[in-house]
Amino acid sequence: MIEWFRRRYLDLLGSIYIYNEHRGYTALDRVLEAVRARCGPDDPLIVKIEKHRADERKHYLMFKRWFEIQGKHPIHLDRTFGHIDRFIEIMFGTSIDKLDTQAVIERDELFERLCRVISLTEKRGYKQIETLLANRFVQSDPALVKIFKVIERDEPSHWAPYDGWLRDNAKREPKWWERTVDGFIHSELLFLKLPILFLNPFVTRKDVWADHAEQDPDRYSDRLRSAT
Repeated sequence: MIEWFRRRYLDLLGSIYIYNEHRGYTALDRVLEAVRARCGPDDPLIVKIEKHRADERKHYLMFKRWFEIQGKHPIHLDRTFGHIDRFIEIMFGTSIDKLDTQAVIERDELFERLCRVISLTEKRGYKQIETLLANRFVQSDPALVKIFKVIERDEPSHWAPYDGWLRDNAKREPKWWERTVDGFIHSELLFLKLPILFLNPFVTRKDVWADHAEQDPDRYSDRLRSAT
């Protein structure tokens, strides 16, 4: 029974992480588009966000390989299991895919709000990694431990560009209510959505990898344009 519980827990954990890592780097494509238009192609912020994007892609590939070694695909999840998805929806009133990039470019209050959302999300992720590395089920899987240690090492550089932009442009730090929203999203996933998913016998697995369209550059470019 304990072994089944362990396997189920790690399967769900890996599925949630691979979804969020893929969602993270594809969402950052939109952020990069906004920053290039707002700040110019030579702004130092772009290089830092590009590294953030590359790290998210690297993390996704590590989880993908973890599932491939087991001979299976992750469990099929939608955006209700994405931290950044929920945060954007609450703070902007729309999904990531429908976020008005042009409005974010043109309005300071929207751009700084986006920076705070990303920063809080990344800091939340770092705290969660610390917790998971102490989890006995995670510790029982050496490959997963290695993945989380890589993420732990990379994470601080992910919120730094957004905090730096806010500081350099004399913008405020997140207020208590923004931190409360962040905490609510995390608690909602941990104490409501994850237990329901754990006990649901009808969950299905993805039949293709999330990045399959990216193997076709023309198809991926079309998808990016349609999201703008």
